[in-house]
Amino acid sequence: MHAEIGPLIVRTLDFFTIAFSALFPLINPLGSAMLFLGLAGPADAIVYRRLALKIAFFTVLFLMVVDLAGALVLTFFGISLPVIQVAGGLVLASMGWKLLNEPDVPVLAESPRPSSSLQALDSKVFYPFTFPLTAGPGTVVVTLALAAHAEQSTAIDSIFSQLGLFLAVLVLCIMVYFAYGYAPALARKVSQQTIHGILRIISFILLAIGVQIFWRGAETLLRQALRIHP
Repeated sequence: MHAEIGPLIVRTLDFFTIAFSALFPLINPLGSAMLFLGLAGPADAIVYRRLALKIAFFTVLFLMVVDLAGALVLTFFGISLPVIQVAGGLVLASMGWKLLNEPDVPVLAESPRPSSSLQALDSKVFYPFTFPLTAGPGTVVVTLALAAHAEQSTAIDSIFSQLGLFLAVLVLCIMVYFAYGYAPALARKVSQQTIHGILRIISFILLAIGVQIFWRGAETLLRQALRIHP
């Protein structure tokens, strides 16, 4: 029994690492928190924390719907998983390359505005705070690519791969909660140089992950194209 569970746990951890590395620079909790600070404006600390909790919850729900409904959308349009892996891998790699070569631009909050209340900001929880600020179109494409990448030869392997993806999304949204909930304090304590340094490292990992996902889909398509039928 232990011999059977061990590889599944390793698969979950491996896919958690892949999904976390791929989604982190796109969700970008610290960088997005600075933008969120400017959009939300001055408000009480309790308002920021309650709003951050709602945004984190909606982000988990949104990405899980994309993950689970993605297969139905692919079936409806007749798109195969290897094609999604190739397209998603290319998109992911291009994003990593763009972020890797992007100049360091300081993220500044907007000019001070009258204090905002939780009620006034509630209507913005999904749009624009969840989509596209926290989980934009790029995050949706990458989530679809990861969902396709999670499809394995057996159902049990696919389940544990999907578990790794869910855990990655959950951990990232917990980070979003703390980053958004304490955005004013983060703006005072975390230097822009630190944020940009972290993003440079993760951007290179993102590029490598994109190439890996692309190659897995391309390898499958090449084998199908070169298959010799009897």
